[in-house]
Amino acid sequence: MNISEFKQAVKELGFDVSDRQFEQFEVYARVLKEYNEKVNLTAIVEREEVFLKHFYDSLTVLPYIEAAGASLCDVGSGAGFPSLPLKIMMPELHVTIVDSLNKRITFLKHLVEELDLDGVSLYHDRAETFGQNAKFRGQFDYVTARAVASLPVLAELCMPLNKMGGSFIAMKGDGGPDELLEAKKIIATLGGKVREDVALELPEDAGERHLLIIDKKKETPNKYPRRPGMPEKKPVVS
Repeated sequence: MNISEFKQAVKELGFDVSDRQFEQFEVYARVLKEYNEKVNLTAIVEREEVFLKHFYDSLTVLPYIEAAGASLCDVGSGAGFPSLPLKIMMPELHVTIVDSLNKRITFLKHLVEELDLDGVSLYHDRAETFGQNAKFRGQFDYVTARAVASLPVLAELCMPLNKMGGSFIAMKGDGGPDELLEAKKIIATLGGKVREDVALELPEDAGERHLLIIDKKKETPNKYPRRPGMPEKKPVVS
């Protein structure tokens, strides 16, 4: 995906990429590639692939963030996806990233400085303990996850962090609809209601995507998330 294709694709989402924002994406791609030579963060490092499969893919969430000054928690963001591309396009967004690998948090601290971003908080923690911390539980308008864990696991890790009336947005591939069926029981248990399964095709035949948007309608029972490792070992499936 070249410069004009990226800008046009984002325009079709309803947003214009300013010169400053494009410069930030260029810095992001450069820093990611350089750092990845020392620490393995992603298999996708070539510039045009990064713009398509990391940046544009992350930005497909933009139309579903309804307030620019909202709070967003990104669980297991890896190299900052989708939260940091969203932050570049929505500078007023308050972003919190939690990741269990310290090497990723170290990279993200360096990246946030290079991008000159304000309003980004980084935490090295497991999602299970983070979601039981009263400082963070029930505090976020949006919670995002682009992680590889199954939806029943991600829902348990993410939804306790949502405010009442907030939304959990899970970014999935072509298996999204099947995962949604598997997760019906835990979503209801956690106080959620499925709003929408947004099906997308990435440009250049780069694959099918599903944005699974789940609204929090009731408080999550205190027992969730369960202790570290339990959501993955014994997922609550329908």
